[in-house]
Amino acid sequence: MENYISKLKCTVEHLNGIIQNKPHIAVVLGSGLGNLSDFISNKIEIPYGEIPNFPSTTVPGHDGRLIFGELGGRNIVAMKGRFHYYEGWGMDEVVFPLRIFKLLGVENLLLTNAAGGINTQFRPGDLMLIKDHLGFLAENPLRGANIEEFGPRFPDMSQIYDKELLDISTECALKLHIEIRRGIYAYAKGPSFETPAEIRAFHAFGADAVGMSTVPEAITARHMNMKVLGISCITNMAAGVLHQTLNHEEVIETGKRVSEKFSMLVTEIVKVWS
Repeated sequence: MENYISKLKCTVEHLNGIIQNKPHIAVVLGSGLGNLSDFISNKIEIPYGEIPNFPSTTVPGHDGRLIFGELGGRNIVAMKGRFHYYEGWGMDEVVFPLRIFKLLGVENLLLTNAAGGINTQFRPGDLMLIKDHLGFLAENPLRGANIEEFGPRFPDMSQIYDKELLDISTECALKLHIEIRRGIYAYAKGPSFETPAEIRAFHAFGADAVGMSTVPEAITARHMNMKVLGISCITNMAAGVLHQTLNHEEVIETGKRVSEKFSMLVTEIVKVWS
């Protein structure tokens, strides 16, 4: 654990020597949603490979750059590419950037992802605000020795996704005439897509969408008392919902197709984020 903390401090020291303004909000960009970076001004882009102790991303649609800049008049830091458990990283490495953001002074986190639709009222291209999640079948990122300076051993998870931010985001979507859904996101470890039987089980538990990220980051952020908002882009219907095979290319393509309305919505939300 001492080695992990030393790595965190080393990385923070390195980034503090580069950035000019402290970010107010951290944004994690999901598969196919990286075009939001085009809306960021006064950018400082740092490849992950140039950041001490940072993992690398191996997934198509995740460029692997940390971007500091301005969006909607606010200072932000954006991850253009995240780390997934299925890539072989341990959970400490998956959530490493979240710990870094907290040490940089960030108190607000916007998580985005590409997800498969379970709710049959959803369609590819829909945007869904995450109101809660299912993550109990996967590895918990807080397993192991607790880092007391970040948060308690047994953090409360009764309101992971900030209700005020959910309401603000809904108002922003209405202002922009963007249809927005709300739902429960189920986390699956991947990298294989889920089976139809697994999707039926998630549906029985109340899930509206499923994906392979977000939940470890959300749990870690709440452990550190950060305000969290989650947005899923429904890029395909989950296994068994429609009688068709699944592939990552469809995920990337749908993400690109909705990137403009997604970027407009995120920019508007960041503008009014308190």
